[in-house]
Amino acid sequence: MANTTESKVAIIGLGTIGRVLATNLTKGNRSVILAARELSTAQNLANELGSLARPLSTAAAIEEADVIILAIWFPSIQEFFQQYASQLEGKSIIDPSNPIAPDGKGGFVKTIGEAQSAGQILSGLLPKGVKLAKAFGTLGAASLANASGQKPEPAVLFYATDDRSIDASIDELIVDSGFEPLRVGGIDQSIRLEVFGDLHEFGALGKTVTLAEANEKL
Repeated sequence: MANTTESKVAIIGLGTIGRVLATNLTKGNRSVILAARELSTAQNLANELGSLARPLSTAAAIEEADVIILAIWFPSIQEFFQQYASQLEGKSIIDPSNPIAPDGKGGFVKTIGEAQSAGQILSGLLPKGVKLAKAFGTLGAASLANASGQKPEPAVLFYATDDRSIDASIDELIVDSGFEPLRVGGIDQSIRLEVFGDLHEFGALGKTVTLAEANEKL
């Protein structure tokens, strides 16, 4: 894998979260590879974002990237792992997913067991040689867009990973996206970072926080 200062990042999935992350990273002068189910979707967003964004097919994006932000719906990730298992070996996956669905009343309901987390489920499904981090999912899309580059104190994005060797790359990406990184532990802590968790905007946290405020919660 490339040195963290040279690591190539791909965002696969260009819905609301994927688009915001791509926008934040390019604003932070970080080059990104964009991939979506339809190549035209990636091409259109790359045209909007400028020369730091490059559209590729999903297979080509996986091949070229060191770090992959998998901004697709949680139910689709297992299928993604199965389809691209051999290509993903040696890559780092960042999972921002939240296992939720509309409840029909204007809110959301968790789609897995109350004590389960998407991060832990996915850690058990990882293809061989893949490293996993839970990150970029602790804020809703509006806050992820509006709080990027917040001053004077940056807003925090929490993350969790079992593999400390990728901490530096995750920290770097979070900083480049306009936030302060804060690791909360291993993947067994990922339930805290998902919707309804105590470190999620739509859970007990209830808002964006600075590093000083975040440390009071940990």
